[in-house]
Amino acid sequence: MRLSFPDEALLLNGCPGVVGMAAVFRGEEPELREVRARVAERWTALRRMSHVLDTPYASDAPQTSDAPDTSDVLGGDGRRAPRRRRAHWVVREPFRPATHVLAARHKLDDLWADVVARPLPDGPPPWRLYVVPGGPDGGFALALVAQHVLLDGRSLETLLHALMDDIAPVRATGRPPLTRVRLGAVGRELKALTARGQALPTPSPQRTSPSVAVRTLSSDTFRAARRHPLGTRGATPNELLIGAVAGALRAHFGPAPHWPGTRPVYTAVPCDLRARDSEHVLGNGATAVQIALPLDVDDPVARLRVCRTSLQTMPARSGVHAAALLPWGETVKRVAPWAVARLADRAARPTFAATATTVLKWRDTSSAFQGRRLRHVVGLPPLHRPGSASFLLAQNNSACTLTVVCHLLPHSAQRLADAVVDEFEALARRQRKT
Repeated sequence: MRLSFPDEALLLNGCPGVVGMAAVFRGEEPELREVRARVAERWTALRRMSHVLDTPYASDAPQTSDAPDTSDVLGGDGRRAPRRRRAHWVVREPFRPATHVLAARHKLDDLWADVVARPLPDGPPPWRLYVVPGGPDGGFALALVAQHVLLDGRSLETLLHALMDDIAPVRATGRPPLTRVRLGAVGRELKALTARGQALPTPSPQRTSPSVAVRTLSSDTFRAARRHPLGTRGATPNELLIGAVAGALRAHFGPAPHWPGTRPVYTAVPCDLRARDSEHVLGNGATAVQIALPLDVDDPVARLRVCRTSLQTMPARSGVHAAALLPWGETVKRVAPWAVARLADRAARPTFAATATTVLKWRDTSSAFQGRRLRHVVGLPPLHRPGSASFLLAQNNSACTLTVVCHLLPHSAQRLADAVVDEFEALARRQRKT
């Protein structure tokens, strides 16, 4: 089972690659055996959850018909040392919930900070489900953590939905069938993907460190903020998040003229490419479109208008990825596999995407686990290289949570998270006054 081009790019981009999503519930924490039983019932048949990355060795030494196979011999006796072959998926053992469903020793914020900066251990399939104790208000969380090479954000949501008491049918939101794209559109998108911007202002990489922060927004604040810009249908969650991130970066680092470079700062906006008849397929079914952050715009409502104009091109641009660029990537992977690592390394540099801004929406309004009602959901975006930050807004019907993952100075995530929340609240207050 070969890795897809998106899988292999995520494997080779030089980042820890851990992502997560947690469903936070009211009520008493369940026993570990109860959670394992539900996982065994709902996930055993999902083959992706049993996949393990295999990277065997093969020798470059030529073999003749009368020579013994020396592919397992290391160098030192005149033979050429073995080289690593390309990774692929294997299923080595039956599905074992006891290996993967664990009790967390810390609260959710501490768990996120503990797992984000290092890959999951080799051996079992690269995912874990933690039963996390609640905070001062009680409750508990089911926190699913995985290597991004195995699962993306939509997959995490699909899996947690499958653990709920009643698996309610969810309205299809997948992409319509692909249409043919023009060669000019492909060229423009390639030019956009290779446009060099600038990383977030930061000292030398030796002084940076990972940091994670989680903040909660009330639904009232979020709805009030979304009513901007005035005289329109209101802002979408993506527009609102990108505008708030631009405002937060201005507040934290200063307006654009104070930045060390004159190039734009890009954010990567994920876009799910699953079709309507395959939206629950697990794996990596998304792409990312680069959007320039409006750091030179002072007024927050004006920033929303700029974000709206930029994001209106997203469906067409992601369609180019689905119809042309990703198939081209699969061809490159087969013909010149060495090029995938170079492409992945380049795409992961903060000069091409200094930030990532993701919106996840929990679409079932009546979710519960063994009778305990869902309170809210919390995401964990991946950690990228020094000079970058990731922002993830998770929505459900009762609350919104913002998770910020930074690779900047210590505690930058906390300061940037506060600044983004301030942007939301400022928009909400401004709307209430009108």
